[in-house]
Amino acid sequence: MRMRTLLTSLATVTAVTGGLALTAPAASGSTNVTGAVASPLADPTVAPGGNFDLGVWQLQEPVGSPGSPTTISSARLQGANGFQDSYFYTDTRDGAMTFWAPEKGVTTPNSNYARSELREMNRSGSAANWSLSGTHTMKATLRVVSVTSNVCVGQIHLGTGGTSTKPLLELYYRSSGDIVLGTENSPDGGQTLHTVGNVAVGKTWSYTIGVSGGNTINLTVNGSTTHYAIPSSFNAYKQYFKAGSYNQSSSDSTTKGARVAFYGLTVSHS
Repeated sequence: MRMRTLLTSLATVTAVTGGLALTAPAASGSTNVTGAVASPLADPTVAPGGNFDLGVWQLQEPVGSPGSPTTISSARLQGANGFQDSYFYTDTRDGAMTFWAPEKGVTTPNSNYARSELREMNRSGSAANWSLSGTHTMKATLRVVSVTSNVCVGQIHLGTGGTSTKPLLELYYRSSGDIVLGTENSPDGGQTLHTVGNVAVGKTWSYTIGVSGGNTINLTVNGSTTHYAIPSSFNAYKQYFKAGSYNQSSSDSTTKGARVAFYGLTVSHS
């Protein structure tokens, strides 16, 4: 009942983008709102695509061949009978869109850590790749069900514009309950960490991450907002959002890892 109350409290508004009606949390002053949102009456018996609009997301899982994790297209994710498995599924108790990333799994060539994570796409099916100018925002309501040590639950990642494969920022949740923002110092690497909150494991919380004005990172965690300057070395790069469970520890264990449940997830661009 507590989770059903949470889902009901997520205000919804219909926004029209590209001729399609999308359901999204109310966002004052923003346009082009897309993403994934749990219905106030989330059905725990359907795939995540039955409760969430997954038309602007692609899924990456910790399986596949070495250096080449399996990806699941937006088309396969959508609908009540859409894709789900042991790494990405609906929690049958409350309808949460749940991501599981074990410590042992297939990784990308530039990472040692496994992930079950959504990558932002355009509704046309092409990869999202937006400039720092304008206002770009991702909002999420979630809880970390379990974590070995540290998990990344949200990113703004570099797209085209250079050779770097780094993120602009990563939002981490640690087993201590600390919520930590990592801002990249330059496209060449180096990260500065900022502790921005603390929530016990298993408790629900919310975040908003975004950029505005071409030079400012905006972060809100449970209603508390902070801002960070974007170094000019990132100006040449396009960006895209990521969200899910990107585990930050590795071992030979397939039972240890990070499980993250989402109750709301949207992106907006204006």
